[in-house]
Amino acid sequence: MTETQTDGKDWILLYYAWFISLVATLGSLFFSDIMEFVPCTLCWYQRIAMYPLVIILLLGILVSNRSTLLYALPFVVIGWLMSFYHNLLHYGIVPESASPCVQGVPCSTKYIEWLGFLTIPMLSFISFSLIAILLYLFKKRF
Repeated sequence: MTETQTDGKDWILLYYAWFISLVATLGSLFFSDIMEFVPCTLCWYQRIAMYPLVIILLLGILVSNRSTLLYALPFVVIGWLMSFYHNLLHYGIVPESASPCVQGVPCSTKYIEWLGFLTIPMLSFISFSLIAILLYLFKKRF
């Protein structure tokens, strides 16, 4: 089967991954532009990894190209690692002295804490994790 002959249900995974990246991007813009939360250095790094995923995944969907995984994966891995480290800082597992946030907002700043554990870095971690899982499942189907 060629790329265009694959089952349409397989591509729904890529749609879900794109939707998660879109919501994460819009959410980060909402927090900074509407709520006026100043992003820390690690937040910026995670944004740098998330924002291109919206375009990469959308283009992959539009042209039905499985190679999209090759382009998206580095952004997902880098973003996941950054969000994982950021969560370690938030929960005090890694000391603040090991933080790259030397100017401006400290990386340990908690603007929100929904349900007692959902912070902005945790939302980022969940988003990158879900996208990684969806891309893995998409890859397995081909």
